[in-house]
Amino acid sequence: MPPLAHPSIQDGWFREISSQWPGQAMTLKVNKILHIEKSLYQDVLVFESETYGNVLALDGVIQCTERDEFSYQEMIAHLPLASHPNPKKVLVIGGGDGGVVREVLKHDTVEEVVLCDIDEAVIRVSKRYLPHMSALLDSPRVKVFVGDGFKFLAENEATYDVIITDSSDPVGPAEALFQKPYFKLLHDALTPGGHISTQAESQWLHIPLIANLLELTRELFAVSQYAFTTIPTYPSGQIGFMVCSKEQGRDLSVPARKVSNTRYYNENVHRAAFVLPQFVQSFLEDGKDILPVFGRAAAAAKVAAEGKKVRKVLLLGSGFVARPCAEYVVRDPSNELTIACRTLQSAQALAEGLPNAQGISLDVNNTSDLEAQVAAHDLVISLIPYTYHVTVIKAAIKAKVHVVTTSYVSPAMRELDDEAKRAGIIVMNEIGLDPGIDHLYAIKTIDEVHAKGGKIKQFLSYCGGLPAPECSGNPLGYKFSWSSRGVLLALLNSASYLSESKQLDISGNELMGYAKPYFISPAFAFVAYPNRNSVPFREWYNIPEAETVVRGTLRYQGFPEFIKALVELGWLDASEKDWLKEGLTWAQVMQQAIGANDAAENTLVAHVKSVCKFPNDAEASRIISGLRWIGLFSSEIVKPRAGNLLDTLCAQLETLMKYEQGERDLVMLQHKFVVEWADGSEQTLTSTLEQYGSPSGHSAMALTVGVPCGIATQLVLDGVFKTPGVHVPYTKEICDPIRELLESEGLGLVERVL
Repeated sequence: MPPLAHPSIQDGWFREISSQWPGQAMTLKVNKILHIEKSLYQDVLVFESETYGNVLALDGVIQCTERDEFSYQEMIAHLPLASHPNPKKVLVIGGGDGGVVREVLKHDTVEEVVLCDIDEAVIRVSKRYLPHMSALLDSPRVKVFVGDGFKFLAENEATYDVIITDSSDPVGPAEALFQKPYFKLLHDALTPGGHISTQAESQWLHIPLIANLLELTRELFAVSQYAFTTIPTYPSGQIGFMVCSKEQGRDLSVPARKVSNTRYYNENVHRAAFVLPQFVQSFLEDGKDILPVFGRAAAAAKVAAEGKKVRKVLLLGSGFVARPCAEYVVRDPSNELTIACRTLQSAQALAEGLPNAQGISLDVNNTSDLEAQVAAHDLVISLIPYTYHVTVIKAAIKAKVHVVTTSYVSPAMRELDDEAKRAGIIVMNEIGLDPGIDHLYAIKTIDEVHAKGGKIKQFLSYCGGLPAPECSGNPLGYKFSWSSRGVLLALLNSASYLSESKQLDISGNELMGYAKPYFISPAFAFVAYPNRNSVPFREWYNIPEAETVVRGTLRYQGFPEFIKALVELGWLDASEKDWLKEGLTWAQVMQQAIGANDAAENTLVAHVKSVCKFPNDAEASRIISGLRWIGLFSSEIVKPRAGNLLDTLCAQLETLMKYEQGERDLVMLQHKFVVEWADGSEQTLTSTLEQYGSPSGHSAMALTVGVPCGIATQLVLDGVFKTPGVHVPYTKEICDPIRELLESEGLGLVERVL
């Protein structure tokens, strides 16, 4: 059995990262993981921490720890109970860990406690790993009901003296527990003079939410107040409660009786819990926000005060790399961002949480709509497929609007240079990762070598977007972070490069046969093969002295041979097949594709061996096992896509080779310069980027493509680049400003002399 692992636990530390508290996280050192499961409703994790004992986390958010849970449990229970004159029947919604029930039973007046939690897993797991909290769930005064709290409340009107809602945070299904219909159910389930207490979030993080809760509860209850407690492992070390009463004039801050056997709660703490800091009181009572203004908010205030011109940016596309680019653009409060995608939902999802950003629906095939949107903005970022860039640039020329893309400049785009100059617009291209970051550091080193009188004799540049090594355990050692079709078709591109002053041209069908082992670090088993046409870069990079110029792709060992087999077997064929119809099995499709006599696995395997001519039995076994893993010999029914083998294979690989939750990718980029100095000596210089994605954040690919694009966009808007025309970052004047900002983002390359 493999060791337990969880995406919230990295390098031995649990990290509570959530959009509910952006920019901050609680971390705890983990001794060992005790329990992981996906219940019907949520992710359930229990681990033993080094300093807080056993910890229960639901959907990656800490619910309780052995060390500090008493603060929360005591306060959410005793504030409504101790201020009630005679509570007999108590209902607890949520709180399956049993902590609140334990505290309720400390009140001698209580005759019956009902616990209603929708998730039996929380109750079951807590009994095993948090027995000090859950032991009293077996008390004769306690009834446990597993089910929907809404339904339970509706069926028990005017029944309970106190109702305590121990809920999770207001996201997903729990969001309904913070809305008026739920509080109406609570109100109606109370006896006359009854009290409620609900989890009401942190005053440091959620004041607008707290203000909303106060407003809606005051419409229902005679008395409604916010109180709080301190607890180290909750966000910002503090959590609050909405405490309400149906009894007019009742002072909830005054306890009616003492509560014994507590660790946090006492009479003075009860009273003090309702005394709020001035910034909270000002917001809740007067609607005034007196918190400090800093960072982007301060910059936005300055922009407003100075009347600075608003720059409108249109971002076309909502793919993998768009979010980091969008985040960079909206850092400047004078920028307004419109994200346009064919589907409105995709555009709005990308814009969610971004200041000064909105999502719209736009079909770039509709020329009039595209031109209207382009004309309404100052700059267009085109992150849609490169085939649309000419159309976008033409619309931008017509409207005199700048353009930024991450794509290679096609001949058709170059032809628009004169028109762009006449329109006075900048069309900046090739500013992602590869192309993009690679240009910045190639130009830097080449200029430095030339300035010292040296010559670049060899220039080798290889880049790969890969799964991190620990996530690469499939037969191809690869996972898709962008279009699977695009990835596979790129493997059929022809390639040209210079080797010892001779041009070598490779057809797409032969490309994988040219892959060779390539050493960057002992930690990796890379292979490399040429990508596209490297020959013009001797001119574009101003290295006429170079005898070898190659730009290529990195993959893990074993990938090229596997792809070569797929090519030889016809699986990368995009032409339509009349025979590829619904109802065939994968084995039958394989039979047709390779011309085997029948669809039996042994027949197919024998035919594969005859077609591919593997160099040895070990390689044959490895690749045939991989084909079996894909399912190409199986009796499963195929769902053909687009009537061809390539797209049908893509549909299968997209399922098998996607990044799973908690996995991360790797971007590896290295330039190698063999330099001849004026004295005849030689040196090998390298510039290397080894960037990993974050399982809970952006992928490495998204960052290294999106951030450079965002930087270039801002520099165009700020007028740093002034010369109109179609541009690429092949000059010091363009590369230096982008590279300096890129390095400030932590995305610079490490330069070494070998």
